[in-house]
Amino acid sequence: MTPIELAGKLHARDAVLLAGRLLLSLIFVHEGLELATHFEGAQKAMTALGVGTPLLLATIALQLGAGLSVALGILARLGAIGLGLFCLMTATLFHTNFASQNELLHFEKDLAIAGGMFILALSGSGRLSVDRVLAAGLAKDTKIDPPIEQHLSVGETSLPV
Repeated sequence: MTPIELAGKLHARDAVLLAGRLLLSLIFVHEGLELATHFEGAQKAMTALGVGTPLLLATIALQLGAGLSVALGILARLGAIGLGLFCLMTATLFHTNFASQNELLHFEKDLAIAGGMFILALSGSGRLSVDRVLAAGLAKDTKIDPPIEQHLSVGETSLPV
């Protein structure tokens, strides 16, 4: 299939969903990698905020796991819900000093990202996703039994013989 034929088969909706998924997931994958690769510094900073090591590890796992799930379109709805809830919690637990313009900006940013994640959870990842590729492959491999025939004269159903 040529690139022009491929572009003709793709809908703008799917391309926009892919771009949106990648943009939304970028911040989480990046931050998860930063926390993981600079673990000791992150651990000290989180301890100062009252966040223990188990919660830091869970945060890294969520950001990387759900971030990649959204980016690749593997259980993207579930990943989007997880990240949306994470953003709401982060906003309400860590960015409530509205006297600081920076904190207010982070609060609003977290709310906006949560909104985008919840919209993604409702819309799904579109056709340009790993889930869609896997579902298409599974549908080809699955043989569907023939439907039960209905006899028009009696209105009953029976198995085809």
